[in-house]
Amino acid sequence: MASSKSRQRALARAKTERQIARRAAAARRRRQWQAGIGTAVVLVLLVVVVIWKTGGFSPAPAVAADCAYTSVDQATGIVDVGKPPVKDVVKNGVETMTITLGQGTVTAKLDPSKAPCTVNSFRYLAGKKFFDNTTCHRATDTILQCGDPSGTGSGGPAYRFPDENLPSPSAPSADPSAPADASAPAANTALYPAGTLAMANSGANTNSSQFFLVFKDQQFPPNYTVFGTIVGGLDVLQKIGAAGNDGSNQAGGGKPNQEVKISSLTVTDQAPPEPEPVPSTSGAASTPASAAPSAGASSNS
Repeated sequence: MASSKSRQRALARAKTERQIARRAAAARRRRQWQAGIGTAVVLVLLVVVVIWKTGGFSPAPAVAADCAYTSVDQATGIVDVGKPPVKDVVKNGVETMTITLGQGTVTAKLDPSKAPCTVNSFRYLAGKKFFDNTTCHRATDTILQCGDPSGTGSGGPAYRFPDENLPSPSAPSADPSAPADASAPAANTALYPAGTLAMANSGANTNSSQFFLVFKDQQFPPNYTVFGTIVGGLDVLQKIGAAGNDGSNQAGGGKPNQEVKISSLTVTDQAPPEPEPVPSTSGAASTPASAAPSAGASSNS
């Protein structure tokens, strides 16, 4: 009888020891799992910090070959401020260009995803205060053209760069025998809606610093890099256009009757405010190619 009780106690004791061992093993596995999770979290945080410190969350850069800024010969009106950097050119997001004129402020949203080299150039030139205290040399009833430090239409920085984001040309009539429609777009032109911000040039791939702001729908040849949208100040531009010009430009328009001076032009990586409603521009006439924006030593624009 005593032997039977001793066996039962031994069995109970063994069972208790097994339960204690199982609980200890479970606790050990739980601590190991928690330690593993903690280590993984720390590693993830370290990786995130390293990526952030090294710019891994910055906008994707373009390779250097994407932006070809080529030197031009020194001439009257050319101001040499060096060339924009071609490393880590931003190719996404939005940037804001603010132009402070004597008549008011114009704000534009720039689009690096469509015109990275153009936006990169403007950011660089604005940082050099290239546009500050310059006059806008040409106005028509639909655009204002600025960006020439000489104020003559033939000046700019000592570099040029290729075209980007050219607009699609208007489709020609499918039936050549159809009666002409006076309201239809001219052949080989594109619509530049009111609010368009685009580059002036003196031929293909000759962009520099001159740009034009469209304040009334306009048909031009599809040859001009579109790099942004005006989101504030269209009324300022329309008043400048309404004041007229002296008609001195052989390509159309001329020097604004009311002097238009840029006191400052800045480019920041902050998002601009919501676009203001575009004023009605109905009745805009198509402008022939000869009146399109141009810039360069061979131009009188």
